Amino acid sequence: MTIDLLISNGTIIDGTGQPGYRGDVAISADRIVSTGTFDGPPRQRIDATGLTILPGLIDPHSHADLIFTLPAPEQARLLCGKVTQGITTTIVGNCGLGAAPFSSVATGLMLRELNGWMSPAAVADPWPWRSTANYLDHLAGQGPLINVGTLAPHGPIRIEAMGMAKGRPSPAQLSSMCRALDRALEEGAFGLSTGLIYPPGMYSAPEELHELARIVAGYDRLYTSHIRGSSETLIPAVEELIEVGRQTGVRIHHSHNEAVGRTHWPKIDQVLSIQQSAIAAGIRLSFDIFPYNAAATMMIAIYPPWALEGGIPALIERLQHPPTRERIAREIEQYEPTWPPWPDASNGHDGGWPHNLVRATGWGSIRIGYVESPQNQLLQGLSLTQLGKARGQSPFEAISDLIIAEQGQVSMLISEVSGEDGSCEYLERFARHRRCAFCTDAEDYGHGLPHPAAYGAFPRALHRFRDLPIEEIIHRMTLFPARIFGLTDRGLIRPNAFADLILVDTARLEDRASFQNPRAQATGVVTSIINGAVVYQNDKVYRGHGRVLRS
Repeated sequence: MTIDLLISNGTIIDGTGQPGYRGDVAISADRIVSTGTFDGPPRQRIDATGLTILPGLIDPHSHADLIFTLPAPEQARLLCGKVTQGITTTIVGNCGLGAAPFSSVATGLMLRELNGWMSPAAVADPWPWRSTANYLDHLAGQGPLINVGTLAPHGPIRIEAMGMAKGRPSPAQLSSMCRALDRALEEGAFGLSTGLIYPPGMYSAPEELHELARIVAGYDRLYTSHIRGSSETLIPAVEELIEVGRQTGVRIHHSHNEAVGRTHWPKIDQVLSIQQSAIAAGIRLSFDIFPYNAAATMMIAIYPPWALEGGIPALIERLQHPPTRERIAREIEQYEPTWPPWPDASNGHDGGWPHNLVRATGWGSIRIGYVESPQNQLLQGLSLTQLGKARGQSPFEAISDLIIAEQGQVSMLISEVSGEDGSCEYLERFARHRRCAFCTDAEDYGHGLPHPAAYGAFPRALHRFRDLPIEEIIHRMTLFPARIFGLTDRGLIRPNAFADLILVDTARLEDRASFQNPRAQATGVVTSIINGAVVYQNDKVYRGHGRVLRS
């Protein structure tokens, strides 16, 4: 057998959680053929003396859906932060947000509005795909820099059936949603994702989610959720997710487990206790975290659900109507989240608001991450309190005027997530749980201030959670997320596994990106190999060798 690449004299941590050992890794084409020691002459050799050989890291929660649609050079520019921190595989279509499936022009327009804040300027318009299969084929044609698979996002599926309307779907609309989900799973989606603080997912009642989850369970795939609330309603929101698993038997995954707002951080212990009880009862549950005390999302998430019905154009129209604008301002300042929050047209219940971000953290904890127009880009990085002072307005009036001016395309960075800035006290409680994976939940779209996790999440976790054995934490960055998504032959170092590997100088492994300097690349990852080919080495990103993964 011809050995195309031999990585010799390294310390191998194979992803299983077992202790590391000294040895070589021999690769032929895109597969590992042997580990341990090898004496034959390879075509290429990399001396890994003093380095640790790891499986390529798997990011289970990415929003790079539209970055992967770009030509290879643009992908290399925008995804360099992934590669330089050791990520070789990622999953998109998270939080119920995504670019497929859809069939109508109207749905496509709504999706472009919702995805606008995370859309690089070079993305084709109109999008040249419709179905999940079309989308994945498009990605394959562009040549992905790293391996990529997708979930079926609930948002496009619901929009296609009933637009941005709140309330329960009719039987015909629900049937349409079920057919669309079934087709997406047939075409290779790894499961279903929901985003229950975003429109239109926030308008879904549990019965709708259960019906869709039963289809996912029939494929033995995954149901993931950005749950309805992470502050006042954190506990019932966690219980709602668990009930999906209990009612349908589907495997469930809690996306970016967190508690938002300092008065809610102590609930983390209760969340973990509830989740552990569910696991003990036989519910197949996992979760992930990003190792930061701030999160990134779209600024429209600060507005109440009724104000978002109909999408971004409807929100802007309401903000331009003084009495409605006054009502929105009053609710943001005063509304205390309630449960249950979903609307029900049958009894006239408009639904509550499970996650008032401003109430949870305050205006000063929310900063502007991205705005599109050049004249407003100096505002990036300001808190909403600072924005109000700069414009001589209240924070609400200032950000609402900005939302109107930018047609809704404003992102936010929100702090007070699972602890004080820079604190690991609460994050470590999550990290110690054996069902915890790690994620970035962050991208660099080429504009504004990205979340530093796009460049440093995984080195940061390895650096910050040093009390955990390195073999265990590597397991939960590699083989564990591979098993969550059913990725066979990835996430571990063994014969016949795909040759996704990274070479790491553990003494130099550290994240350097910050909220002030978010594009600083991490140190310590020396080489990245994807499907047997070197993609990153000597601080240079080479041509991508990723593949589109289908379940």
